[in-house]
Amino acid sequence: MANIMKIYQRLLLKYPLSTQAVQAGTLMALGDQIAQNLVEQRKIKDLDFVRTAQFGSIGLFIAGPVTRTWYGILDKHIGSTGGTVVLKKVCCDQLLFAPAFLLVLLTVIGIYRENNLENLKMKLKSEYLDILQNNYKIWPMVQLCNFYFIPLQYQVLIVQSVALLWNTYISYRTSLGNQ
Repeated sequence: MANIMKIYQRLLLKYPLSTQAVQAGTLMALGDQIAQNLVEQRKIKDLDFVRTAQFGSIGLFIAGPVTRTWYGILDKHIGSTGGTVVLKKVCCDQLLFAPAFLLVLLTVIGIYRENNLENLKMKLKSEYLDILQNNYKIWPMVQLCNFYFIPLQYQVLIVQSVALLWNTYISYRTSLGNQ
């Protein structure tokens, strides 16, 4: 296990964006599999591996890089330490980033599910606010701890680890009516 952490830390130093993109893709794909296996209780023959790959690609190409870039912007413009800094980061994260990112996430999932524009609008209208409200039940506290205790290079890992459960919820929520 110590060797894995050393390899991870080396990759994180040498390739921070790529490393965090791969970890986000892996954890998002895992979240979808948890949703399919444990929540939806699908049999192995009924698993939707395309859906899993889609979730993985969202993590790889969107969630990982965008989150890492966002945390870098917050760190650069607001600062790294201190109670006021942390509160400012959480406010920016939850009032600016979270609503926009959730909208992008749900839109990409809808596009992957081949929703036409009207279906996509209806699905967003019916799900977005409820999912955003649930976001506010979890993420402000996670981000308070993340921004206060965790160094910048590990913040995406912490968020994606917690997001494993969040992504399970998102995968399940967005799959309703698509089976």
